[in-house]
Amino acid sequence: MGNKIQFIDRLRLGFAVSVAKSVTFIVRSLRLGAASVLPGSIARRIEPRILELLSQQVKNGVILIAGTNGKTTTALLLSTILERKGYRVAHNSTGANLENGLMTTLLDSTNLLGTLDVDYAILEVDENIVPRVLKPLQPRIILCLNLFRDQLDRYGEVDTISKRWTKVISTLPAETVVIPNADDPTLSNLGQQLPQRVLFFGLNEPANYLEAIPHAVDSIYCPKCGHSLDYKGVYLSHLGDFTCPKCGFTKSKPTLESSEWSQILVGLYNKYNTLAAATAAIELGVDETTIRDTINNFQAAFGRAEDLVINGKRVRILLSKNPVGTNETIRVVTQSTDKTTLLILNDRTPDGTDVSWIWDVDTEKLVERGGTLVVSGDRVYDMALRLRYSQKSPESNINLIVEEDLRQAIATALEHTPDNETLHILPTYSAMLEVREVLTGRKIL
Repeated sequence: MGNKIQFIDRLRLGFAVSVAKSVTFIVRSLRLGAASVLPGSIARRIEPRILELLSQQVKNGVILIAGTNGKTTTALLLSTILERKGYRVAHNSTGANLENGLMTTLLDSTNLLGTLDVDYAILEVDENIVPRVLKPLQPRIILCLNLFRDQLDRYGEVDTISKRWTKVISTLPAETVVIPNADDPTLSNLGQQLPQRVLFFGLNEPANYLEAIPHAVDSIYCPKCGHSLDYKGVYLSHLGDFTCPKCGFTKSKPTLESSEWSQILVGLYNKYNTLAAATAAIELGVDETTIRDTINNFQAAFGRAEDLVINGKRVRILLSKNPVGTNETIRVVTQSTDKTTLLILNDRTPDGTDVSWIWDVDTEKLVERGGTLVVSGDRVYDMALRLRYSQKSPESNINLIVEEDLRQAIATALEHTPDNETLHILPTYSAMLEVREVLTGRKIL
């Protein structure tokens, strides 16, 4: 943290930064994009150690946030908490969480001489690149949110990722603080193996147990011996209160009592994000009054339970990019009285090209409640077929509307939404960006 940089490194870094900032200016001036990745890619070619050289200058340290779901919301909440205390924070708020995106984030807070003037860098990191960036970043705190199956065409199973994380984290300095999710067996085990200081976050709220373990469950076997875990109850997917009857492995004790912490965002999954950010903030010395006040006045990150008013009607965007996340957004929808839902399924690179995951989603619950379901996206007919198979009988009480054109699908869904109800939109990642562009960029049909 805050290490001095050698003169020759400073010269190369300054040149790389100047070129990157020029690229950023050109891209944004010509409205070619957000310039959230390209500047970092170019700067890296000039100075391969740029991530290390920049992160060394962060005064109070780097906070790395990794996991399948919840990175953006947790990072934004923690960043907001620190900013309210007067700290300057670099944060990849656009969600560019691969190496070039991390570099671009730090470059944005750097002057033309390559000097980075921030107190903290909060970086949400794609779970697959964690082993590659830990050494150059040397994070002060690592938040491990969860591990679910996500984009299997790219990543593989959760135990593979966990083993890689454990191996590389264990080589970091002893003063590194690791904060894993106690309710995730894989991450609870990870924390129990590390030599560093480990704090845990998790729930202790049996009233929120699911009635049964959901179909989209990833890791219900003991990470130590492979035996089936005994669950007192699950909160979502494989996250819950568990023990192993064979080897005695059990859930780690969370640092905070979850029932004592409120949340303003919808969904139990956001309670995990809240607890993760609060645990990290307390570790950084922030007073509980500021943390609680920030939580109670927090607004969701774009596309993550984001509420908008469009043409006088309420719209809520719930990012739904994998089985566990989609099951949770469906739970939010079915707990409301609103009866119009728009589902958008894309299969582009940010989404993962394998859409077979939709068959692990409990869409039956969405169909059982009835109402209007509008579907769109690149794989609109795959989504429509999944919903048809979710019907217990052809006479099921749903109005299924298939619309290939996204703009028309949004307009149709809005037309079917009564003035006193909310339209819930469940898009994959690239679809979420398109939806926001349509809703906030120009008038709907």
